[in-house]
Amino acid sequence: MTLGGVSTRADHGAHDPFGSPAEQGGRAIEHDLPGAVTADLADYLAGRRAECADIAEEYAGAVDDLTRFVLAGGKRLRPTFAWWGWRAAGGLDDPSAVLRAVSALELIQACALVHDDLIDDSATRRGEPTVHARWASRHAGAAWTGDPTRFGAAVAILLGDVALAWADDMLHESGVDPVALARARPAWQAMRTEVLGGQFLDVQGHASSDSSPETALRISRYKTAAYTVERPLHLGAAIAGADDTTIAALRRYGTDLGIAFQLRDDMLGVFGDPAVTGKPAGDDLREGKLTLLVALTRAHPDRTTAAVVERAVGNPHLDAEGVAAAREALVSLGVVDDVERRITELTASALDAVRGADAPVLAVPAPDRLADLAVAATRRAR
Repeated sequence: MTLGGVSTRADHGAHDPFGSPAEQGGRAIEHDLPGAVTADLADYLAGRRAECADIAEEYAGAVDDLTRFVLAGGKRLRPTFAWWGWRAAGGLDDPSAVLRAVSALELIQACALVHDDLIDDSATRRGEPTVHARWASRHAGAAWTGDPTRFGAAVAILLGDVALAWADDMLHESGVDPVALARARPAWQAMRTEVLGGQFLDVQGHASSDSSPETALRISRYKTAAYTVERPLHLGAAIAGADDTTIAALRRYGTDLGIAFQLRDDMLGVFGDPAVTGKPAGDDLREGKLTLLVALTRAHPDRTTAAVVERAVGNPHLDAEGVAAAREALVSLGVVDDVERRITELTASALDAVRGADAPVLAVPAPDRLADLAVAATRRAR
């Protein structure tokens, strides 16, 4: 099983779904879908660099940092889900154009991560300095005028905005048929609004101390689930011309799996191995993130044990001993078991939407691939 690649499970169907030369190109893409996305992004970003250099070499140098960030890592989940939304709805034609269209989602992701790191004041991402931290360090090292921290923040905001603008450009210049792009536009527009709305709810919830489980789940729904799984599937299916029943089933799968994905991310933010996740142990606790783990803790009647977690949440000086104590308390309170149960139930509900008795008929091998992706997204270690 691979995330976005070809499953070891045998495909069903009486004929080869990729028979024509164009369709064989689609099969080649699916052999290493994350790699194909990365290659398309590299080609696109290299083409955009020249116009930045015409403005100023310094600007091109900043864009080089953005390019390294985009190409350096990531599971390419969003393009993968969009691709399989397209295939599930019977998409076969012009796979190269569709690949470029769905690859644009990685630039939305880059914008979200660069800005999210700034909002959270995170020092590292994927084991490397975050964009704002890197540029603050450059400012200080060069002894430039002004505050290095503010300069780093300014560069991060601008590069995140560049990524967002180029995502639109990449989608609309992908070569996908204009009629198909028009079908996909509502999903694309909704996705951008939802991810920014989720980010706003996160910031507001932190400031207002609204820590109810309902708020935590709503943040997960819009900050992560919608633009990670649900809307990419919707986007791909709309490009393929899916009917309303198929889109509804894929969106249900996407909503449930997307929330499960975020809950797994929350678990890794506290219990993950830094050598695997690329982030310091307990970083979500230090940053005071309103996760479902925290929300359930604050609603728990055992206030003595909950206080151990409360002392850790939002403490920038939390050490390894404090992280260990918070982990033990979360387990003792039963909230870890609660979150794990929700992940299991949401994943099962997602799979029922695309493989259950009432699920619409999806083009093979999409149902099997979506099942593989559900397992990979919720049982991962990073």
